Amino acid sequence: MRPPILRRLFRRAASTAVLGLLAATLSTTAAQPAAAAGGLQQVTGFGSNPGNLQMYEYTPAGLPANAPLVVALHGCAQTADAYYANSGWPELADRWGFDVVFPQTTSANNALSCFGWFDPAEDTRGKGEAASIVQMVEKAKQSRGSDTGRVYVTGLSAGGGMTADLLAAYPDVFAGGSVASGLPAQCATSQAAASGCQTGPQKLTPTQWGDKVRAAYPGYSGPRPRVAIWQGTSDYTVYPANATALRDQWTDVWGIGQTPSATDTLPGNTTRSVYNDSAGRPAVETYSVSGMGHGLPVSPGTGAQQCGKAAAYFLNTICSSYYTGVFWGLDGGNPGGGGDGLPAPAGVTVTGTTGTTASLSWNAVAGAASYTVMRDGTKVASPSGTAYTDTGLTAGTAYRYTVAAVDSAGAAGAASAQVTATTTGGSAPAKCWTATNYAQVAAGRAHTTGGYVYANGSEANMGLYNVFVTHTLKESPAGYFVIADSGCTTG
Repeated sequence: MRPPILRRLFRRAASTAVLGLLAATLSTTAAQPAAAAGGLQQVTGFGSNPGNLQMYEYTPAGLPANAPLVVALHGCAQTADAYYANSGWPELADRWGFDVVFPQTTSANNALSCFGWFDPAEDTRGKGEAASIVQMVEKAKQSRGSDTGRVYVTGLSAGGGMTADLLAAYPDVFAGGSVASGLPAQCATSQAAASGCQTGPQKLTPTQWGDKVRAAYPGYSGPRPRVAIWQGTSDYTVYPANATALRDQWTDVWGIGQTPSATDTLPGNTTRSVYNDSAGRPAVETYSVSGMGHGLPVSPGTGAQQCGKAAAYFLNTICSSYYTGVFWGLDGGNPGGGGDGLPAPAGVTVTGTTGTTASLSWNAVAGAASYTVMRDGTKVASPSGTAYTDTGLTAGTAYRYTVAAVDSAGAAGAASAQVTATTTGGSAPAKCWTATNYAQVAAGRAHTTGGYVYANGSEANMGLYNVFVTHTLKESPAGYFVIADSGCTTG
């Protein structure tokens, strides 16, 4: 049963279902417009504004013309100021040099200040809030000289649902998008259908999901945006099935399959699955954060891959804004990590291990000035040759590596296929656990991707993510799990 305050708010909205991002923390008054804070400035006069939105902007000092532009959409009952303060986008804008627009909706539009991702009058091409957001993009282009070909949109929850709708309706405006705890494009076309999408979107094929995108701009034949999808496995506001539907939708739009081209592990118990286009460039990436609930993943700190601040619905796990920015190429690399740049190195091989080292080699890439070696999603070296020995490792532990070629301008190309190196030693006996797939994920022995469960380390497919499938997992060495249903020895 909903708390009384939610019942009152839902009556005010004349709605049976609105995305409840901040339902647990709502006060007796709906969110009000944000006051400009720090470097965040309100911009007026950006167009006819049919969606009755407010425009806020953060522009780093000395930003040159032709810089990228990111549009960042808050969740329900949030404000532009909250997203500015906690999402990490401003600090990345300072580091990499791009402009950020923070649109804001209010209770005048929706009782919970949700963007209207479920309303055809608000989320379709040329109408309502979607049109207002595109007018903000045009205003930024005029006043800041933003690069027309490098405009991106990202959002959380209801903002994530609107992000997907914008990518579908305006592929001629946005080069890429990132949906965090959000919904597939055009999942719902009424408020009454919204809650059904949140807890379990329609059972559609990838083609049917893709058709919703194609119908949003009939006749469009240009390039499609590259899409990142972020989802917590323990999100019970917008269920993980939505990430699967988003993956199906956008891989179908790109004309690629639903089997990952590569899968790797990132900080914060995050599994990244990459779906490459026909040229070998990542077109769609999913990021499944094990055990995370509903919110935007952030990682406060001063590290190169950290950003953001922990707050309500900004969850301390991994800096999603950083990895999204790298995926789009905001760090100076090529969008998707390759494509028009250098090809992925072939022949990446583990040539030897000790208790504390792992040695790799790979084939040379023509035009490469150096190479980037990534261990478990983190850059560890930039050798100029085609071999590298990683040191200071833990005995009896599995490590995952990829290698990318870097050209003379410092742009990294596509990443290689992942290889696993397991250091020697480690005298601890093997351990075994028998549990449901859901419990294995919750315990950190496995992870989910696309509704299926995979054993950490071996990546063995364990079946559907639920409590009805049970497996025995054996750990040996530490952090490396294999299915051992036929019998598990611990000696």
